[in-house]
Amino acid sequence: MKKQYNQTNFSRRNLLKLGAGAVSSGVLAAGLGANLAAPERVSAQDKKEITPDAALKELLDGNDRFVKAKKRNPHQSLKRLQEVAKGQNPFASILGCADSRVPSEIVFDQGLGDLFVCRVAGNIATPEETGSLEFGSLVLGSKLILVLGHERCGAVDATIKGAAVPGEIGSLLAAIKPGVEQSQGKPGDKLENACKANVLVQIEKLKSSPVLAGLIKENKLKIVGGYYDLDTGKVSLVS
Repeated sequence: MKKQYNQTNFSRRNLLKLGAGAVSSGVLAAGLGANLAAPERVSAQDKKEITPDAALKELLDGNDRFVKAKKRNPHQSLKRLQEVAKGQNPFASILGCADSRVPSEIVFDQGLGDLFVCRVAGNIATPEETGSLEFGSLVLGSKLILVLGHERCGAVDATIKGAAVPGEIGSLLAAIKPGVEQSQGKPGDKLENACKANVLVQIEKLKSSPVLAGLIKENKLKIVGGYYDLDTGKVSLVS
């Protein structure tokens, strides 16, 4: 039996109680209201009010520490675990590839409750990934979305080669294909160009979301692209 949620003042806590399966665009549009602009904050969290630009700097500074082997490993204590058990307020979101060599919390030197991470082969903005990132920004207060591609991405390489693949793998390659096509004819490494072009295509998909576009317009969110070097661990911005 389908339930209707007509309250106009959902708190973030009440929304989370609905469960991920109940969060639809209709619920978000009808039930969240203006209250979500100022979600509850975890009392001991040190990133309480951060701007999109500051969020990006925090990520890049963390990556710099990772590359230079000067990691601080923040927010990885038992105390932090207990703090975020009460609620989460990630300062940034990552749309990254499922590649096992690119774990966001490690390469950006972050910890529990810091990042809202969505990972899928080819770092593509599917409806499900987009919806998750809408939730992370609108409800949880994430100020930045970084679409993170990486060096020698297998999914992008398979798309370039036109590989025949079984099952649902083809849906991944179809989503990557526009970026591959846009990169054709450019000088330099063919695979690297395609990986970076794919990042830019996925950014445009995310920006087409009315939810995310509205937050960008209000200067509450920024969406940027990054490229991870597997050999050095360095993340460079893609534009």
